[in-house]
Amino acid sequence: MSSEAVKVDADKVVTFHYSLRDADDAFVESSEGKDPVTYMHGHANIVPGLEEQMAGKQPGDKFTASVPPEQAYGLRDPNAVQRVPIKHLVNAGKLAAGQTVAVNTREGPRHALVVKVGHFNVDLDLNHPLAGKTLVFAIEIVDVRDATAEELQHGHAHGPGGHGHDHDHDGDHAHDHEHGADHDHAHDHGH
Repeated sequence: MSSEAVKVDADKVVTFHYSLRDADDAFVESSEGKDPVTYMHGHANIVPGLEEQMAGKQPGDKFTASVPPEQAYGLRDPNAVQRVPIKHLVNAGKLAAGQTVAVNTREGPRHALVVKVGHFNVDLDLNHPLAGKTLVFAIEIVDVRDATAEELQHGHAHGPGGHGHDHDHDGDHAHDHEHGADHDHAHDHGH
């Protein structure tokens, strides 16, 4: 076996730590003090612009990746601000502008930002919170390994920092997660 480090390439499982800031240097989130993130390269499991800049890296590499909105969560869509009846919100409670709420959609609950509150309706911004922003990642590659046969079949890494497997693989497997306060934005999951 060669002593040369495995490099990030298609079908490699990559484990990394990150710190994320926006272009104005405002802190967004970090994996510091948590498990590193694990993903399978080449399977759209992290934002495309970050995945592109991970290629060719190896364990121990530290680098900064600046990712424009078009290669991250897209540009802000002004049409994504919609008036929705309050009755469609999940556990609405008292509403205020700036609050994040869940709204029931055909695809299940989706998180949105409250823009304006009326008596019966609420104006919601359905854009991803990081849409329109350049993302600046500080990355440290921890490990790179070959994907297992099962990971290749499922299209994502398993184990710590990857996906657990208590779910059924027969249904739609898009992993289109919506984001709570603790969601790591290094993962893309099909956005």
